[in-house]
Amino acid sequence: MTELQAVVLGLVQGLTEFLPVSSSGHLTLVKELFGVNADNLSFEVVVHAATVLSTIVAFRKDIVDLLKGFFKFEYNSQMQYILKIGVSMIPIFIVGVFFKDVVTEIFGAGLLIVGCMLVVTALLLTLAEFLSTRQLSRKVSLGTPKEVGYKDAFVMGLAQSVAVLPGLSRSGTTIATGLMLGVDKKSVAKFSFLMVLVPILGEAFLELVSGEMSVASSGISTSALLLGFVSAFVSGYLACRWMIAIVQKAKLRYFSIYCLCAAILCFVLNYLS
Repeated sequence: MTELQAVVLGLVQGLTEFLPVSSSGHLTLVKELFGVNADNLSFEVVVHAATVLSTIVAFRKDIVDLLKGFFKFEYNSQMQYILKIGVSMIPIFIVGVFFKDVVTEIFGAGLLIVGCMLVVTALLLTLAEFLSTRQLSRKVSLGTPKEVGYKDAFVMGLAQSVAVLPGLSRSGTTIATGLMLGVDKKSVAKFSFLMVLVPILGEAFLELVSGEMSVASSGISTSALLLGFVSAFVSGYLACRWMIAIVQKAKLRYFSIYCLCAAILCFVLNYLS
């Protein structure tokens, strides 16, 4: 992998991790279009670490506040919020532990399933914009917008576990699910980003301790890894802040159209291959 390819893949990973267009689907597309090998364990760990760090920086004040409240060891609002994040992790933990091989096999299914899941993502984004717009106009039929509850956290966790399918956007799926549950749009966007921190860190840790990761044998230079990290961090931070503003303004239709276009491209490439 060259330095330029590392920068491109880092940008793709950082932007698509938080924007509702599916990072896994776009990495598959990049691989097919440009012949770039995105299946490198060392590079995956590096860019995932970069996106986690970008989330921590973007929400640094919220995270510090949560940790301060948590270490008071009282059942306060911060403790409850962290417990809700823990509840949201249960489904993805089950999928990761018991269905990892199935998920890995699905990821190797290629462009057809990516295209189908991008269509599903487009439909979810359309629904999310509709619900977000109703919140803006204060005509929410599901009740007054609320904060994330324990039940909401678990259901959003279920949505996140389904979003391991390549082409199905994690952020789009969890945000749309939260809005369907009547959660306030600002609250659901923040929770959607914070709930993914521990699963990504856990996945990276397991890859590190598996012994399969080696920079020396990865075929990627240190400079390429560094450039990939920087590009993923910068693009991830910008995408994270941008996505929060987009959800608040209910402007998801453009991503829905984009996902449909990307799906059509997947179907065409699959047909030609």
